[in-house]
Amino acid sequence: MEIQFKTTRKQKEFMRADAFEVLFGGAAGGGKSYGQLIDAFVYAMRHRWSKQLILRRTYPELEKSLIRVAKELYPRALYRYSHSSHTMTLVNGSMIDFGYCAGGNDVYQYQSAEYDVIRFDELTHFTEQQYTYLLSRCRGANDYPKQVKSSTNPGGVGHTWVKERFVDIGAPNTVHMTDHGTRVFIPSLIQDNPILMRKDPEYLTRLQNLGEKERKALLYGDWDIFDGQYFSEFDRDIHVVRPFEIPTHWRRYRVFDYGLDMLACYWIAIDDRRRAVVYRELYEPGLIVSAAADKIFHATQEEIYQTIAPPDMWNRHKDTGRSTAEIFREYGIPLTRASNDRVQGWYNLKEWIKPYEDEQGMPAANLVIFNTCKNLIRTLPAVQIDEHNPNDVATEPHELTHAPDALRYFIAGRPVPNRPPTPKRHYNFAAERPKPKPSGYGERIVRI
Repeated sequence: MEIQFKTTRKQKEFMRADAFEVLFGGAAGGGKSYGQLIDAFVYAMRHRWSKQLILRRTYPELEKSLIRVAKELYPRALYRYSHSSHTMTLVNGSMIDFGYCAGGNDVYQYQSAEYDVIRFDELTHFTEQQYTYLLSRCRGANDYPKQVKSSTNPGGVGHTWVKERFVDIGAPNTVHMTDHGTRVFIPSLIQDNPILMRKDPEYLTRLQNLGEKERKALLYGDWDIFDGQYFSEFDRDIHVVRPFEIPTHWRRYRVFDYGLDMLACYWIAIDDRRRAVVYRELYEPGLIVSAAADKIFHATQEEIYQTIAPPDMWNRHKDTGRSTAEIFREYGIPLTRASNDRVQGWYNLKEWIKPYEDEQGMPAANLVIFNTCKNLIRTLPAVQIDEHNPNDVATEPHELTHAPDALRYFIAGRPVPNRPPTPKRHYNFAAERPKPKPSGYGERIVRI
């Protein structure tokens, strides 16, 4: 039985890609999901008894898109579909499971599974933790090629890590060797999909009519801007700077967000004009309170004016009756309580990072970050708008919120600069000499 599918040049490149991790996409309308389904079917028919997993973030998304299209695309005589297990079994024994990972713990439903190929549709809707865990499920004792093949548009909760993992590593359409295997990014634009352009010529016009941010992401596949980004003001060229020697009279602050899952602590200096520079980062999980306090204390060499912390540091522990703030004080770190008004705090932070032109007409901002503070640089532009409250930052994925929360507490602490040093007075000896008395001064006139 001969089966023919119409494919684009980019879809063929995706199907032939032999790197262990493959990302296909960029712009909307590039034929990504269609390419995934054709590739999955060809692989299944080529390798008997093979197993594949195709994932979306939620099952309703899966049902309305990939499953529905697969039923229409695949020859009905060659498969049967189980609605209870969401599994498509082909006539040669190969299986394609359709799965989902809505929350972080959903990945553990695949803990004992083995797949020859794992496919993520809309990869940027997944967290990095979900992706890296499921990489370990791509395994098996057979000789079939093992791959993780993904497709996506820019945007979503995973935008930053996907960009770092696939886009930033080097030139597209090139296999890159990493410490964890081979990767390749195959970009695709709507112009690369002549089938869609022919069947729906108005789709291009609809993309062109979007707002600037959405148009850049969906029409041009621009990975530097995406829909749902809370801090759209962030610009790496403006806000990230190389380390420099900070003047000694600048006032220094410490600020942190603490939990057993992550300690995110930052050292920040304020100049004479109330501009801030984040110059040191401590970002480490799994620290109990005393260990966190000890780490912060020994990471500090300079004089600190204030250590700002969220209000929950003053909550007393039921087992000891002591608060986290008391334990920090015992380690020589007295804390100053910051406001935890989330929305106002985010508004204020946006004002601090808002770009402007300085006196020389160059782009500048009131808060910049040393390029050594990698996790703050990674997470600040990655946090999303809360879909239930567009004025707030989304709390999921939680891993992205630690560093931005710490920065929010710093702004809420109302930091103020130190007084600029008084210029040294040069002693003017000439000015201090007694002035000569005028002629006749002090003479007594006696009349005879």
